[in-house]
Amino acid sequence: MPRIGWIGITARENNFEMNVQIPRKGEIMNRKTVWTIFGALAVCALLLIVGCNKKESSEQPTNNMAEQPPAATPIDPATVATIDGTVKFDGSAPKAAKIDMSQDPACKGMNEAENVVVTNGGLGNVFVYVKDGLGNRTFDVPKDAVELDQQGCKYHPHVLGVMAGQTIEIKNDDQTTHNIHPTPKDNREWNESQPPSTAPLQKSFAREEIMLPVKCNQHPWMKMYINVVKSPFYAVTDSSGKYEIKGLPPGTYTIAFVQEKLGEQDQQVTVGPKETKVVDQSFKDAGM
Repeated sequence: MPRIGWIGITARENNFEMNVQIPRKGEIMNRKTVWTIFGALAVCALLLIVGCNKKESSEQPTNNMAEQPPAATPIDPATVATIDGTVKFDGSAPKAAKIDMSQDPACKGMNEAENVVVTNGGLGNVFVYVKDGLGNRTFDVPKDAVELDQQGCKYHPHVLGVMAGQTIEIKNDDQTTHNIHPTPKDNREWNESQPPSTAPLQKSFAREEIMLPVKCNQHPWMKMYINVVKSPFYAVTDSSGKYEIKGLPPGTYTIAFVQEKLGEQDQQVTVGPKETKVVDQSFKDAGM
């Protein structure tokens, strides 16, 4: 019987490999050899098809629904409650520190610090928010942006509240360049220059963070605070110390009052359906 020479053919796809040996052209093949070759080729083709299907299925995008933020927890508007009140300063109101802004002619000379603002005993710029009690409730991120302006080489407002993921529109109404520089602990830090008459900056913060400091690298006296929270239940006291939080579902909550120099005070409050409850708070003079 003539000696048969063999040629090796290897097929590969992903992790599959098939090596098939076929006789050289002109060599004698018996029926058994032919069927062996055809069987091996059929197996190889099947493995290649399976491998391609596996690759295609692995490249399919994940469930789009799973990537969407969870739907907001419904709140019955017929039952919502309100918390309001006044934050007081207990003691003699500190004198506002004078700020010399003469290094930049566009900043118009003197100004006053806003770290403790007291008007007739009311304490302004206190951030008030629901710190605990909402459980696993989720809330839609507002589509409307909140505004942070730079005017007279000061930030307006001095204390700002925003939901995580909500857009902050930062404007420059001064005829000088500002350099906005948030210095967070739990969010991404950034530092961006904004010349006069340029388009507003669009920024957001992903994680909850209270009293996140913001400064201007061009003007060292310019400081303000952004408060990033998970719910819409927050407020900032006005110059007379008044605040209001509306739309709360009935429940028991911890309300936090946070002031940049005087720290944090907490109160627990329970509100029923349609109830309006007054929750006042005071901060003592800590020897400022």
